[in-house]
Amino acid sequence: MSRKKPKKIAAKGDINVTPFIDILLVLLVIFMVITPITPRGLDAAVPQPPPPGTPPPPPDELNKTVVVTIDNAGLIKINQDDVELRFLADRFQDIFKTRNDRTIFVNADPDLLFTDVIKVIDVAKGSGVDKVGLMTEQIQAPTN
Repeated sequence: MSRKKPKKIAAKGDINVTPFIDILLVLLVIFMVITPITPRGLDAAVPQPPPPGTPPPPPDELNKTVVVTIDNAGLIKINQDDVELRFLADRFQDIFKTRNDRTIFVNADPDLLFTDVIKVIDVAKGSGVDKVGLMTEQIQAPTN
């Protein structure tokens, strides 16, 4: 009877990279999930000027637009009506209780602190306003 000699297994000098690739893919998935896809900020809408040569809108359509104006002294107006900051939420609720479109446009003095503008936007959002648009100098300038 012949006995087989056990083969000697030679040691390998290679590194097995398969576990490292698995760990790398898991870390890649974790960082993709943790990293936000889109940055979130304040959603703002800017009113677009009408194309040149178009007739002005009818007066009842102009009353649909709600423009909140804040001057450098902190005086707040809603469509030319003076309103104090403490009564602003009630005024917004009165205006928007029968409207489907809950959009306002904020026209603030350039020298005004941004915190004063944010207070008005915060009160508007708290009283049910969906969209807040910011008026810019280009929109305010008369077109020739």
